[in-house]
Amino acid sequence: MDSLSWEQTLTGLAVVIVALVVGRLGARLLNWIGRQTASQKDDRYWAFAGWVWWLAVALSSFSFLLRTLGIQLEPLRTVGKLSELLGVRGVAGLLILALAILAYQAIPRLIGRLAQQGGEGAEFTRERVRMQTLKSVLESGLRVLVLVLGGIFFLSNLGFNVTALLAAAGVAGLAISFAAQNLFRDLINGFFILLEDQFGVGDVITVGQLSGSVERFNLRITVLRDIDGKVHFIPNSQITQVTVMSRDWARALVDVSVAYGTDIDRAIAVITDEAQRLYDDPEWHDRFTSEGVQVLGVQQLADSGIVIRVLLNTKPKEQWAIGREFRRRIKVRLDRENIEIPFPQTKIWLEKPPA
Repeated sequence: MDSLSWEQTLTGLAVVIVALVVGRLGARLLNWIGRQTASQKDDRYWAFAGWVWWLAVALSSFSFLLRTLGIQLEPLRTVGKLSELLGVRGVAGLLILALAILAYQAIPRLIGRLAQQGGEGAEFTRERVRMQTLKSVLESGLRVLVLVLGGIFFLSNLGFNVTALLAAAGVAGLAISFAAQNLFRDLINGFFILLEDQFGVGDVITVGQLSGSVERFNLRITVLRDIDGKVHFIPNSQITQVTVMSRDWARALVDVSVAYGTDIDRAIAVITDEAQRLYDDPEWHDRFTSEGVQVLGVQQLADSGIVIRVLLNTKPKEQWAIGREFRRRIKVRLDRENIEIPFPQTKIWLEKPPA
């Protein structure tokens, strides 16, 4: 190796200084983007992106430094060619990966803001359900699209024949499709669930033996969380019949039992009055629909008492709270009115045996 000139030395020092500055600025930018777009659990991805950035900057500067200083050491020839490849195409590939990661992490925040603008307010409405459902579907679909496009551009940047890869992937996908028929059934059924607005995120539904609130929905699976906090993942192809308990309006059905010795007309009047009081209560009135309350009358002559049925027409997802409150109030009211709530009783007749 010939001795280095002052120009080469200064150029080499400049390359090192520029590499350090660019690497530091890029790392700080990635760190800032990570704080703005990623949650705490995704910090490791951005830390990895920072290491990849430093590696690309180091290889790129090393390649440029080799060519500038005219170093032709045989042991470094292979390394020089590799660093040249990574230096020329590595920066562009890194930018593609960085943009793909940024878009992947920014999609939930962007979709979340659109959903907040379209479904403002705390009231549970069908518009809000549809918006949350579309948010979930769009988020998963856009993330897959970003990963696919990012992978295609990255491979194309490295010199791969993307057209041939896509053709091979098409043939392989056709072969795989025969073994993944359930996946396509999931997607098709999920599409029709979304198209027909059968249910959405936030609805309370029953599927088979499982009941719970729809926590997440996409074209492949429906995620339910039951009252115990358990999370159930249900493939959409397995949803053949679904019961929605929070669509448009709801109803709390309460059966009140009174003893057989009670004046039934007086009991019905007391229950009607207490139901109307609950409906007129300002704290609870907004949870009812315009139909209010209905006391149907005697529903059943049971073994231990007379059953009086009450219907409380409520807004979606309010039927359980209103039903619990009415049961509490009617218990207090019946005690105050000295109306007996029946309990199982057994009468025994003892006969004297014949002499």
